[in-house]
Amino acid sequence: MSRLADLRFRAATAFQRRVGNPMLRRLPLQTVLETTGRVSGLPRQTPVGGRRVGDSFWLVSEFGDKSQYVRNIKADPRVRVRIRGRWHTGTAHLLPDDDPIARLRGLPRFNSVGVRALGTNLLTVRVDLDG
Repeated sequence: MSRLADLRFRAATAFQRRVGNPMLRRLPLQTVLETTGRVSGLPRQTPVGGRRVGDSFWLVSEFGDKSQYVRNIKADPRVRVRIRGRWHTGTAHLLPDDDPIARLRGLPRFNSVGVRALGTNLLTVRVDLDG
């Protein structure tokens, strides 16, 4: 990772950890991804932008496999997603062969702009929701 990319990663994650995530995940209509902490085993909630398409929820991780929730998914792909205030269980799949830029075109615009602006290693994630 280049020095500039590392600086962007550190600045974005520090802001998200201290300000963005605690505030956003409390908003009732904010989409939230809940993973299981790979070390602690505790639930970890992260506000995300994405879109439900049929029985799947799609999102793009702005920092790829450096994102903590992606690392948690690698350890345990069972997740929950809060969409429009309702929780859904499912199984997350990391899709490194998917084109994340093309995928962002079909996701909510506000989030997509942020992911493109801050992202350094985009990775598509699909969550197959349980019935």
